[in-house]
Amino acid sequence: MKKAGIIGYGWLGSRIAEKLSEKFEIYTTTTTSDKEEYLNKKGFHPCIINFPDYLLSEKHVQWEAIKELDVLIITIPISGKNCCASSLYNRIQNLFSFIGDFNGQIFLMSSTGVYPDLDQELKEEDMSSDNVPGERMIKNKYPQVNILRLAGLMGEDRFLSKYRVSNLNFFTNHIHYVDIGLVLEKMIDQKSQSKIYNVVAPLHPTKSEVINAQKNLENAEITDDPKGKKISSAKLISELDFIFKYPDPKSFHEMSSTE
Repeated sequence: MKKAGIIGYGWLGSRIAEKLSEKFEIYTTTTTSDKEEYLNKKGFHPCIINFPDYLLSEKHVQWEAIKELDVLIITIPISGKNCCASSLYNRIQNLFSFIGDFNGQIFLMSSTGVYPDLDQELKEEDMSSDNVPGERMIKNKYPQVNILRLAGLMGEDRFLSKYRVSNLNFFTNHIHYVDIGLVLEKMIDQKSQSKIYNVVAPLHPTKSEVINAQKNLENAEITDDPKGKKISSAKLISELDFIFKYPDPKSFHEMSSTE
């Protein structure tokens, strides 16, 4: 059986691990000993590790499993949007020392938050990875990396109606976590290298429409025209011939209840 490593066993990493465990032996990282015991019981080969925002006095010992991995998926935050340049640099240098000169297939979970807040549709070419510090540093070290810019993570226990939301007439850019796993599966099967894709549901209802659907309410009449950016997933759909299982954020809650 092939082996996949997931750096960052958080909300997203845990769901990716469950999906890929159907075909891969899973290796994970975690920050706590409590979760280590849980992951051992799952058979997910945990390694306790932190990637702090300061350079360690002694570099991390290279991950023992790294040379055995066929696929590496990085889910720790590296977009740099809410992080100063020096802190981001230090975190990524600590990551580099942990994974070394890995030359297998790599996926970096980035964010559609890298795009500016403009009232227009935005595509991958509208923001070069060279202008996104975290993406640039990873790509320079591992040119084979696939960068997936994820929209707002939704599904299962995450729904817009659970949060305090402003700008209700703005478009949503959301993705159901199941579709992230399906994108990864397809790209792994196709041996994709050096790709950048927006991973976002192709439909963009307003926040108000999504919340009303989740609360089973009739849509109130919206006096203002919808605003905000729409992140396009057209490139992903075209190049991968990808069909979203969950294309409409208004239906995420219904579909999650049947998972």
